[in-house]
Amino acid sequence: MTLLALGGCATQETPTRADGINDPYERTNRQIHAFNKGLDTVVVRPVSKGYAAVLPQEVRGLVNNFSDNLSEPAVFINSVLQADIKGAGLATLRFAMNTTIGILGLVDAATELKVPQHETDFGETLAVWGFGEGAFIELPFFGASTQRDAIGLVTDFFTNPLTYVNLDSPEEYIPPTARGAKVLDIRDRFGETIDSVLYESADSYAQSRQLYLQNRRFELGVDVTDDIDPFDSIDPYEDPYDQ
Repeated sequence: MTLLALGGCATQETPTRADGINDPYERTNRQIHAFNKGLDTVVVRPVSKGYAAVLPQEVRGLVNNFSDNLSEPAVFINSVLQADIKGAGLATLRFAMNTTIGILGLVDAATELKVPQHETDFGETLAVWGFGEGAFIELPFFGASTQRDAIGLVTDFFTNPLTYVNLDSPEEYIPPTARGAKVLDIRDRFGETIDSVLYESADSYAQSRQLYLQNRRFELGVDVTDDIDPFDSIDPYEDPYDQ
C-alpha cells in the first residue's frame, strides 16, 4: 500500500486548476476542512487561549524546548537518508547537549552555545529522492498537506525511535502531551494570523491551501512563482467546484 501511495506521489503532478494547483479531491478536502475549522472553533482556539492564560510564556518555552528535543532523532534519521552528514551531526549534537546539560531538553542549551537547529522530515526526504508532491489533501486534525507530506507524516512517526519507548507508566504520555502543548502555544502566538485565514478570508480553504503550498515549496527550495501566484486574488463569487 505504501509503495502504491509513493507511486501516486511520483506520477500525479498534472495541475487540475488553471493556477497550477493539483487538487483533484477538492470536494472531499473542503468537507474535511470544514470539520477542522469547526474543531478549531470549538476546541483548539479556546483551549489555546486558556493554556496561554494559565502558563506564562517562560514555562511554555520550556515545554516547547522539550518537544523540539524529542524530534531530533527523527531529524537525524532523515538527514542520514538524505545523505546530509552535516544535518545528521547537528541533530546528534543538539540532542546530546540538550538532553544532558539542557535538563532533558527543557533548556535549549545547544542554541545558547551557538549550535544551529536543523529541521527536516520524511516529506523532504521523499522530495530529495525525486518523488513529486502529489495532490493537495486536507488531513483530519492535521490540516493542509500533500500526498507526499502525508506519507512523510506517518513515516516520521514510525521511524522516530522515541515512538517505541514504552515505560508502561504515566511517563509514556509525556512526549505526546508536550507536542500537543506546543501546538496550543503556536495556535495562541499566531492566533491573529490564523484567525484571519480561517474566519476573515472569503474562502478559508483556498487561502489555507495556497499558503501551505507556497510555504512548503519555499522550504524545499522550489520556486513558488512557477507554481502558485502569491498575489493571485481569490474571487469570493467563484464557484469552488467549477473546475
